Amino acid sequence: MNTKSKLALSLGLLVVPLALVAKSPERAYVESYQGRSGTPVPVSVVTPEVATRFAGQLVMLEFVVDPTGKPTHLASATPGADAELVAAVAAAVAQWKFAPALVDGKPVARKVVLPVNIVDSLDNASRLAMR
Repeated sequence: MNTKSKLALSLGLLVVPLALVAKSPERAYVESYQGRSGTPVPVSVVTPEVATRFAGQLVMLEFVVDPTGKPTHLASATPGADAELVAAVAAAVAQWKFAPALVDGKPVARKVVLPVNIVDSLDNASRLAMR
């Protein structure tokens, strides 16, 4: 059986605060979005496990968060990305739950592009490097 590696999520310039080191990467990621309303905000995330041979790769995943907070229409935005890797990441993200974006106080669908960096493990240094 292949050794599994964890997936570190990164979004743009966001950095997980040092105070969140003791929390799980998933919880820290969700909490980094608190207080936002113009974009879909993750409420719960699932971290997929992928083979270590994918360590160091980046996958851009596109999807729409519908007004109920469900991710739909998941697809790779990374040309030539390995199909197995994209499938594993997409299957995990399909289980995520979001607070949908709000416009005039009403939930709306929004397109999301999620950069996903694959790392070999999530030690403390990796947790701090999440963006």
